[in-house]
Amino acid sequence: MSEQSQRILVFSHKAGVREAIINAVGRRPAADLGRVEYVEAAGVADVLAELDAGTVDLAILDGEAQPTGGIGLTRQVKNEITDCPPIVVTVRRRDDRWLATWSQADAVLEHPLDPLTAAETVAGVLRAGRVPAVNGG
Repeated sequence: MSEQSQRILVFSHKAGVREAIINAVGRRPAADLGRVEYVEAAGVADVLAELDAGTVDLAILDGEAQPTGGIGLTRQVKNEITDCPPIVVTVRRRDDRWLATWSQADAVLEHPLDPLTAAETVAGVLRAGRVPAVNGG
């Protein structure tokens, strides 16, 4: 049985932050998941287009992005997009985790990103977002 690849949207206005997220999560966050294909977005319009199109399995949004941060953007899309994919928000300060929770994010990662934690968190969110197989019985 071939494993299906996962498509992850990574949003930040800073290319270095997008690169840090991609490097921390890696191309295969867990052995039981397929390889990851990344789609990078530097602007809100690109994020909204990808999410509206339903082409991503998960989005990782930079909570510190400017001028529109990932926290507010998460809250917006969770309330406006039917079947919104799971969203992970990254924050710089531990004290901002509550804002990410308020935004309805499915998980929160804190900078500097630990590769083990980032991969485990993303893998867990991807697993939770899977549609369970239907067993005949």
